[in-house]
Amino acid sequence: MTPTPTAPSHRPTLGFIGAGRVARALAQAATRAGYEVTIVASRHIDSSSRIATALPDCEARAFERSETMSDVFSRADLVFLTVPDDAIATCAAHLTPRAGQALVHCSGASDVGLLTPATRHGAQIGGFHPLFLFAGLDDDATRLQGCAITIEAEAPLNDILQRLAGDMGCRPLSIPAGERMRYHAGANYAASFLLCLLDEATHLWKSIGMPEGDAQDAMWPLVMGTLNAARERGLPGALAGPVSRGDANIVARHVEALAAMGGNHATLYSLLTLRAIHLARQRPTPDNAALDDIARAIAPFIPPVTPGSHT
Repeated sequence: MTPTPTAPSHRPTLGFIGAGRVARALAQAATRAGYEVTIVASRHIDSSSRIATALPDCEARAFERSETMSDVFSRADLVFLTVPDDAIATCAAHLTPRAGQALVHCSGASDVGLLTPATRHGAQIGGFHPLFLFAGLDDDATRLQGCAITIEAEAPLNDILQRLAGDMGCRPLSIPAGERMRYHAGANYAASFLLCLLDEATHLWKSIGMPEGDAQDAMWPLVMGTLNAARERGLPGALAGPVSRGDANIVARHVEALAAMGGNHATLYSLLTLRAIHLARQRPTPDNAALDDIARAIAPFIPPVTPGSHT
């Protein structure tokens, strides 16, 4: 095997434990960037073979128990754990890297400390989390370009992972140790919670008799226009609707109509309106008096706020 990397100018050989969507896209993207992926291991040889056969000189490996994956480090300098979160600690406990090698997981939520057993052998550990929706499509590796990858590692591994992300056409970001929960919660807003908001819009339109298919089809120009405007003008600059215009009367009528439906529709709307007020106040010449009126209109539907909360 080639010498263990000690500086970011050396490209390590890469291996993967876990052969799902994340491994497939990262392995393909790294190979296109000039890195050598030497081994893909999983519990199912069919899964690892699907990835390995598409890469030059890559070996597929199956393991029946955690203990049998320990030879992966004989083939790779830097190994990515692309397994479910609840399997990370178990896998790390049965790996035996050598001094100077590295073990990295690709979870956004799990603590890098789960990989600590690898450090007893002299290995470095880290996190490498793409902010990307892996759909399992053939072009995932191509669409990965341009996304951000958050990295948590100490030098020299940090430099190696930063370079890998950049070589794959991604934007490396750093995340401080101990802050993965707030980081991952934020990512949830930009992904799954965005879908939840669209589901709420669909529900409201269905409640007035609009067919669900028509409702969802009608959303996409609005959604994409909003996202494009946000990218071009920033979040405060892209804000539209009654809060952006300072129209407290419309907001009050919205929340009354939603309260009449029962459930938590008025509460959800009001909490999101608080965030819209926050964005509106960041504009160059906000109408603070009108925004104060909007805040008063939604106040009855806002749960108590703890001191220090973002409003």
